[in-house]
Amino acid sequence: PVEATEDAFWDQFWADTTITVQDVFALVPAAEIRAVREESPSNLATLCYKAVEKLVQGAESGCPTDREKQVILNCTRILSRILPYIFEDQDWRGFFWSTVPGAGHAGTDELDDDDGARPLAESLLLAIADLLFCPDFTVHSHRRGPDSVENMQSLDSCEYIWEAGVGFAQSPPLNYIHDLNRAELLRLLLTCFSEAMYLPPSPDNSVLNPWVTFFCSTENRHALPLFTSLLNVVCAYDPVGYGIPYNHLLFADYREQLVEQAVQILIVTLEHDGGLPRPAASSSSMEELENAGPENLFVNYLSRIHREEDFDFVLKGLARLLTNPLAQTYLPHSTKKIQFHQELLVLFWKLCDFNKKFLFFVLKSSDVLDVLVPILYYLNDARADQSRVGLMHIGVFILLLLSGERNFGVRLNKPYSLHVPMDIPVFTGTHADLLIVVFHKIITTGHQRLQPLFDCLLTIIVNVSPYLKSLSMVAANKLLHLLEAFSTTWFLFSTIQNHHLVFFLLEAFNNIIQYQFDGNCNLVYAIIRKRNVFHQLANLPSDPATIQKALQRKKKSPDVISRTSSQETVSMEGSHPAVPAEPGTLKTSLVAIPGIDKLTEKSQVSEDGTMVSIPKVDSPGTVHSNQSAAAGSSDTESNSGRDNEDVFYTEAEMERRRLSSASSTSLWTPTPEWILSWKCKLPLQTIMRLLQVLVPQVEKICIDKGLTDESEILKFLQHGTLVGLLPVPHPILIRKYQANAGTATWFRTYMWGVVYLRNVDPPIWYDTDVRLFEIQR
Repeated sequence: PVEATEDAFWDQFWADTTITVQDVFALVPAAEIRAVREESPSNLATLCYKAVEKLVQGAESGCPTDREKQVILNCTRILSRILPYIFEDQDWRGFFWSTVPGAGHAGTDELDDDDGARPLAESLLLAIADLLFCPDFTVHSHRRGPDSVENMQSLDSCEYIWEAGVGFAQSPPLNYIHDLNRAELLRLLLTCFSEAMYLPPSPDNSVLNPWVTFFCSTENRHALPLFTSLLNVVCAYDPVGYGIPYNHLLFADYREQLVEQAVQILIVTLEHDGGLPRPAASSSSMEELENAGPENLFVNYLSRIHREEDFDFVLKGLARLLTNPLAQTYLPHSTKKIQFHQELLVLFWKLCDFNKKFLFFVLKSSDVLDVLVPILYYLNDARADQSRVGLMHIGVFILLLLSGERNFGVRLNKPYSLHVPMDIPVFTGTHADLLIVVFHKIITTGHQRLQPLFDCLLTIIVNVSPYLKSLSMVAANKLLHLLEAFSTTWFLFSTIQNHHLVFFLLEAFNNIIQYQFDGNCNLVYAIIRKRNVFHQLANLPSDPATIQKALQRKKKSPDVISRTSSQETVSMEGSHPAVPAEPGTLKTSLVAIPGIDKLTEKSQVSEDGTMVSIPKVDSPGTVHSNQSAAAGSSDTESNSGRDNEDVFYTEAEMERRRLSSASSTSLWTPTPEWILSWKCKLPLQTIMRLLQVLVPQVEKICIDKGLTDESEILKFLQHGTLVGLLPVPHPILIRKYQANAGTATWFRTYMWGVVYLRNVDPPIWYDTDVRLFEIQR
């Protein structure tokens, strides 16, 4: 053990002026940190105290000299290197939360607060917060003249917000040294928060991350300016940079690294209290305050943004960044391609989830389409790549959340004229057509692990269907192709859940026919052409022989939808079959998502357009088996009747699930009673009535005029009317996303997985014993 007083020994760790963070990671190998931790723990403890003490001193003095600034940076890098190894050992985890022992050590008296010593973690977090607003180190100094050193204690950091935007008007001059220093400190902050990675995923969401809780509490006097700085730096960032092509090749963009760190800090700090049940209104207000748990100021500030111009700034900024990777210019590679779109999607999700006014602002104009198009692009692009399942989920979650609002469906009617480079069929139509075409592509040519998302994709289509004024022929055919694929007997009888997909599609068709018949002659024509699919559904056989035959067929072709006999899939424009992840790609596992009945709650749209939520009872379309209802506690197991319900990536886990799902599937076999129990509830009346009225008329026209021309028939259908001939329209039913513990756990795992994989230079957590997810090469 080396005494804490031997300054000459300890100073050598931070005195060097030439090392970079990459050097620190190379010079301090993992094996050595672990060896010190096991064999001379007192030395590791002293190193941590000393490094924190240097940061605290720097925060007090304001680092007036270059040498002091260098010491701060070196201590920051050393702590970023060591912390993960402290978190991975259970016995060390509490170390930073203990107060400094042996106050007799030289130099620890500064750490003492009036009310006794603070835990080391608190001293460290407060020092980082101070240093992030340190004039001439991380912010532009306002003072000039002989006494230009500002007193750090009395400094008002709200005057030093890093970028104009929400709540701050002036944009400080760009200074790349400040950007680099901020990025180093934010990296350390993220490393502090990453203790969450070393705890296994727990369904109990009340376990708060003590680092985040303290940093986002009123103890941190810089919470507001820091939150504002992070949000503004992200939303003001323009990777194209002054519109000069290729400029990113001429000079390095230090802002990008800062923006990336900033968005990661934001999503991690906003993770708190997501999905925690809010105290019921009935309890007294005192109890409510007590139950509310520690107030997370970042969540608080985010939920209180309300000015239109602030919303506009945030939405335009996020849309600009999300669109960046697909902005094709005439000059290839002329603009810098950002890589942090997953973090941006999580941030957008948090904004919509915590700030309902922001959600309504987004849907108030067609600006929402500037977010929709990039999301559809990412979904289409990632559908066949196993390592991007998480991206598929977050994209679909966002669309599910948006689709719960009437305005989203209305906005989708805007014509789609952008030509984003996507390998999808060419069509002339609206954004709704784009959405349907991309969803069809995901279902028919995505990989197997996306099956749990089919319910969500179809729920989105049902939610928007009552508002779609006119579908293109391409989109109409895609919807009918899905119905055809989902209603084959071998698919319907192969799992306990599959018939739900048919219910969703029929509900969407009914909504369009009953509420938007006039503009939808393409869909009506497609339904008439494929009328045999509806007749087959109405006459679905349920005798034991047919069931056996269907199951035989399932054994032969286990590969779900895309290989149905339909001609269409053979020549799907531009589709490529699912590819495994690139060799050498790291992937992190995800937990399963809850079933659609847990993800959403039903609301009915009443006459005046307001939503009334419907108490939970099984509606006709949902036939739950006891097996899926009983296992409510464990979301992963609840739908084990489905193949690959889950998106765990680890092979052992997949194998275990295959066995368990095989055993639970073998317990369940389709019976004639089961088929009849839901077949009698298929909502076919509206379509059957439509066919009954229109088919004879269309056939008559074809015979009378010798027509073979589609356009004439469409013209006839366009002017046709079914007023008074259809059953009374049913009320519109919307399934709105509802927060729950299952999705909160999913988000935590996904988000930290993204942060882990994106921080490769330096590789902060690489090869440490992470427990929140599993890593697979």
